Amino acid sequence: MMNERGKSDRPVVPMKFPNKAGQPAAEGMEGRGLTKGNPQQQNASRTLCRSNAPSALERVRQAASKDKEMRFTALFHHIYAPEALRTAYLSLKREAAPGVDGETWRHYGEALEDNLQYLSHRLKQGAYRAKPVRRVYIPKADGRLRPLGVTALEDKIVQRAAVEVMNAIYETDFLGFSYGFRPKRSQHNALDALYTGLLTKKVNWVLDLDIRGFFDAISHEWLVKFIEHRIADQRVVRLIQKWLNAGVLEDGKRIRMEEGTPQGGSASPLLANIYLHYAFDLWAQAWRRKQAHGDVIVVRYADDIVVGFQSEADAKQFLAELTERFRKFSLELHPDKTRLLEFGSFAVRNRKRRGVGKPETFDFLGFTHICGKKRSNGYFTVMRQTIRKRQQAKLNAVKAELRRRMHAPIQDTGKWLRSVVSGHIRYYGVPMNGHALSSFRFKVGWLWHRALSRRSQNGRVPWDRMLRLIDHWLPPVRVYHPFPLRRMGVIT
Repeated sequence: MMNERGKSDRPVVPMKFPNKAGQPAAEGMEGRGLTKGNPQQQNASRTLCRSNAPSALERVRQAASKDKEMRFTALFHHIYAPEALRTAYLSLKREAAPGVDGETWRHYGEALEDNLQYLSHRLKQGAYRAKPVRRVYIPKADGRLRPLGVTALEDKIVQRAAVEVMNAIYETDFLGFSYGFRPKRSQHNALDALYTGLLTKKVNWVLDLDIRGFFDAISHEWLVKFIEHRIADQRVVRLIQKWLNAGVLEDGKRIRMEEGTPQGGSASPLLANIYLHYAFDLWAQAWRRKQAHGDVIVVRYADDIVVGFQSEADAKQFLAELTERFRKFSLELHPDKTRLLEFGSFAVRNRKRRGVGKPETFDFLGFTHICGKKRSNGYFTVMRQTIRKRQQAKLNAVKAELRRRMHAPIQDTGKWLRSVVSGHIRYYGVPMNGHALSSFRFKVGWLWHRALSRRSQNGRVPWDRMLRLIDHWLPPVRVYHPFPLRRMGVIT
């Protein structure tokens, strides 16, 4: 159906440097690289890269940096500008699953300029309406299901444009120990900071924090209050409220959400960071500066938080006060997954003296962290090994896919397995994790051998032939990430 303007009536469907407070070694690599002194170029290219950011957003960033109390009253025009929407559209994944409207990236792009102009007009006139998020579930490493939200394409575009504007403000506010879903920061930046803090600071106790159902527990009321600390443009605030109140479509039924943000949307990671910035980061920074009696390191990647303490008394007091603070903001620490454990350079000796066995381990961003010693001199070090459950879950997924591809050409399966093993080694390729990497590569080859043998009419595939296939298609094990102290020395 076409309207009087000749357009379809469908809704057209048509992701720095040390903290100010104390600058602990765990954050020695952190940085923002503020563009102080950059020329105000009016013809700057409009991309999502900060180095080529539009001059208008650069002025917002500089103003936010100079005045931490400033509330911005005129931001909405940066979001509905067709150029900003076009840049947001081009940054989206081409093959992403469609939302409730069924609109795909490619189909929307067939009449891109008309669609973007219409979207811009609706935003400007207040006629834009957020669509409910399609709820899907993906398996977790422990066998449970993680809920994800598949956002409609136009909502993705508007969210991505809004995130770019809001990042210009909040990247000047966020603290150095926050790493999740931020420009120019990654999981390995957080892992490096944690490793460095454990080795260079007096850490004897580690608090491994787990927030129960964080993304589903975010209070809409508190989130809006936090946003209004910096954003006084009510059109932007109402836009965010539209996404929060859009609800979830599950099994054909629309469910309104009184709290929480669906994981999977472009805006959800930023909104989560804003929430924890006020609920945790600022409080934790003030606590270690004013109340701690020894060294304290903090590393946070989204809702994954690890805090290291010199004193056990500090750790217990921090945990007790944090529990009360989180309760104020509708958050709860998981009683079974939040752990205080003895960990550090003196943990082995102290626990041996007390006769309580080896130090416990903890998991962070896919790695099990273990108290160890260097072979060269016997000094304390932190060993990081792939979490066994994560590796086994990946092997189970490979096994299931090989069964599906059993009769596919060897060349096609080999290319796919190469990408799987390469991606695994690129992430988990850290020093002292070689055994786990070799084990993963070998087991993938063994699973492939079993799949080929099952389809062979002559019985099992000879192992010498299989070794040639493995050597040809599966990349060799290598260390992609140097020792954190070495890498951080280069960065800083």
